[in-house]
Amino acid sequence: MPDDHLPAVLFVCVHNAGRSQVALGWFEHLARGRATAWSGGSEPTDEVNPTAVAAMAEVGIDIGRETPKRWTDQVLSAADVVVTMGCGETCPIYPGTRHEDWDLTDPAGLGIDEVRPIRDEIRVRVEGLLASLGLD
Repeated sequence: MPDDHLPAVLFVCVHNAGRSQVALGWFEHLARGRATAWSGGSEPTDEVNPTAVAAMAEVGIDIGRETPKRWTDQVLSAADVVVTMGCGETCPIYPGTRHEDWDLTDPAGLGIDEVRPIRDEIRVRVEGLLASLGLD
C-alpha cells in the first residue's frame, strides 16, 4: 500500500508577520501541493508585515490574505519538520520532530530594498528544505 502521507512543515517566528509568512508563501508555491505547511508565532501581531507582502507580490506570490496566528500543539505535533526563525527560547521543540533554525534578519521596520534579500534567502532555504524532503 502506498504511503499517502504528505510531508508537513511548520514555520515559526515571534510575530508570524514576516519571515514565517514569507517562508510559508515560498513553500506553498514551490511544493505545488506535494507537501503541507503552516506558520505560527509565539507572540502573533495583528497583521502580516506590509513590506513582506509587497516583496512577495513582486515575485507573484500573494501572502496578503494570511493572518498572523499562534502556533498550536496540534500543528506542532503534526509537523515532520519545524523551522524556527529568531524566536529563541519561545520557539517550540517537539521531541522526535526534525528541527531547523534559520538565522534570518527580521524584516520588521525595514524598507523593500532591505526585505528583498531576506525574501530571496528564504527562497533558497525553502528550496533546500524541499530537496531534503525529496521534493526538488
